[in-house]
Amino acid sequence: AARGVVTASAGNHAQGLALAARELGILATIVMPRTTPEIKVEGVRSRGATVVLHGDSFPEALAYSLKLVDEQGFVYIHPYDDPDTIAGQGTVAMEILRQQPGQLDAIFVPVGGGGLIAGIAAYVKYLRPEIKVIGVEPDDSNCLQAAMAAGERVVLSQVGLFADGVAVAQIGHHTFEVCRHYVDEVITVSTDEICAAIKDIYDDTRSIAEPSGALGVAGIKKYVEQRGISGQTLVAIDSGANVNFDRLRHVAERAELGEGRKAIIAVT
Repeated sequence: AARGVVTASAGNHAQGLALAARELGILATIVMPRTTPEIKVEGVRSRGATVVLHGDSFPEALAYSLKLVDEQGFVYIHPYDDPDTIAGQGTVAMEILRQQPGQLDAIFVPVGGGGLIAGIAAYVKYLRPEIKVIGVEPDDSNCLQAAMAAGERVVLSQVGLFADGVAVAQIGHHTFEVCRHYVDEVITVSTDEICAAIKDIYDDTRSIAEPSGALGVAGIKKYVEQRGISGQTLVAIDSGANVNFDRLRHVAERAELGEGRKAIIAVT
């Protein structure tokens, strides 16, 4: 990695790689879509990496980052479709099983490219195969659900950007091979249901999740309500808090709709 490392990411991988590169004294270049929230861009820059804003979506940023490998000789660190990345993200499952050694019925995992859920599923199904691993995706960005239904990786023609951290058009090759064997099911949630989950997390913990981060809680709520479940121990992974402050009004307005209540929406 003498010439540095490069990746594309609109999420946590960008900040994690920037931090790791700084600690190791390696130059890091992160390609991010132009639509990336400013708080994420600043988070990467503050950790010493060079940010290149390119394209209006993650697939466009990904393609450009691969081009930089050829042009600059960088080492590529994939945000999800790499066995080492998957294994690293799977350490979240180690923490969950240590913190919840007793009854645990299901783990709800946000899904973008599939690195987090693949790592968690591989670890959990090896040690505690009775625990369900359930993926949660936005209903307008459901690349894993579509691939599971088709039995092969598919490319979504359009990807919603509200949950920008999981706005991926095609599930990873390595991640899908794990998910197709070890993920029990994938459920999808609407933008309003995501906003309602952000409010729930705030009410409960006084922390503000970003839309991608709140997917797990939104998934639990839908799962419990649809199936009339009680008496189970369910875990949701809150995977991110990178939300621009000025976006919170929109989230607050939509949260009421997500709970099925009437909402007064300000139009400015």
